[in-house]
Amino acid sequence: MELFSIIFLALGLSVDSFAASLCSGLAIKKIRFFQAVKIAFFLALFQGGMPIIGWFTGWELKDLIKDYDHWIAFILLAGLGSKMIYESIHCKEKDSAFNPLKLSVLIGISIATSIDALVIGLSLALLHIVIWFPALIIGVVTFIVSMLGMLLGKKIGSKTSKKFEIFGGIVLIAIGLRILIEHLFFLD
Repeated sequence: MELFSIIFLALGLSVDSFAASLCSGLAIKKIRFFQAVKIAFFLALFQGGMPIIGWFTGWELKDLIKDYDHWIAFILLAGLGSKMIYESIHCKEKDSAFNPLKLSVLIGISIATSIDALVIGLSLALLHIVIWFPALIIGVVTFIVSMLGMLLGKKIGSKTSKKFEIFGGIVLIAIGLRILIEHLFFLD
């Protein structure tokens, strides 16, 4: 998997973290730099760590499903992307009256925003892609995007964050479609 695709994958995955950090920026009136770093670090750690867990799970299953792994990757990515788009359009405004600096809240947000990264790790294992570099890029991109989300939290509203979620969903669907097309038309 080339760097360009990994970065777009990371951007797609970091959309939930961006939304969570945006809400964090809105919730904490005067967020300090190290508080923002703490939130971004947790989001990035989980977003970069979950693909590794998914990859090891997928690596164990790869021989059982190697003949249709590209279909599984496509369905998982398209499903995640569709879910992101659907939720951004149909879900009510997110409650920003929470304290993201509280450890239990921060861990909860980090897990919730990184479940899709677990599925990505599974998909990458099925495609025989080594996980370490993509996981690192996903973590770094998530950290940067989360810091930007908190910085922009006081300047942009939830309607703009919904557009970012829709974009992230489209990116995940496009990556899944690319994987499917490559395997169906170029690798067989």
